[in-house]
Amino acid sequence: MTPEELVRDHTIYSCVMGSRAFGLATEDSDVDRRGVYLAPTPLFWRFDKPPAHVEGPAAEQFSWELERFCELALRNNPNVLECLHSPVVEHAEALGRELLSLRGAFLSRRAHTTFVRYAGGQRRKLDADVRQYGAPRWKHAMHLLRLLTSCRDLLRSGELRIDVGEDRERLLAVKRGEVPWTEVESWMNRLQDEADHAHATSPLPEAPDRARIEDFLTRARRASA
Repeated sequence: MTPEELVRDHTIYSCVMGSRAFGLATEDSDVDRRGVYLAPTPLFWRFDKPPAHVEGPAAEQFSWELERFCELALRNNPNVLECLHSPVVEHAEALGRELLSLRGAFLSRRAHTTFVRYAGGQRRKLDADVRQYGAPRWKHAMHLLRLLTSCRDLLRSGELRIDVGEDRERLLAVKRGEVPWTEVESWMNRLQDEADHAHATSPLPEAPDRARIEDFLTRARRASA
């Protein structure tokens, strides 16, 4: 079975991500699609295992095998958690709907570490661009602000909301390079401080509900045997 066939025939959940999910789309925005496929259990009985992820077959499309997806979500990987919370769901089979119903079981205070670590890596790239070129890549700066806001709000409320809401116009102004870098830096620093403070009092549990997710994965594997 080819990777393309796994995505075509065994996808249990797919959604639109990127700017169209974040509420930041403009006329020239791409359509970024993400999905989860369940590789048939017999494929794991061979020496050559099915792929943990597949790029394509369409442009801007990326999918994870269910187990890999769950592993990353349990670690509170930002990209994977946001995929589970996309407001633009294109396809969800019964197992996909059950996966969505388990969104809360993946969330924990670990999100502070994973989101902040990812944000730190992006911030270093922006700082390097400023030193070398005198300005950052503004689109990346916009998305970093969005990510830090999402992290802060998740830690404060215990819920992940990815639509930027009332911040849309201000963030798009950053993307267009209309906001001075010093102001963008100050905004990032404030969001970082607020996320750090929210971590200490977050309603999120210390760890995700691994047993509940493992039960779901085991039942899915049995069903596809």
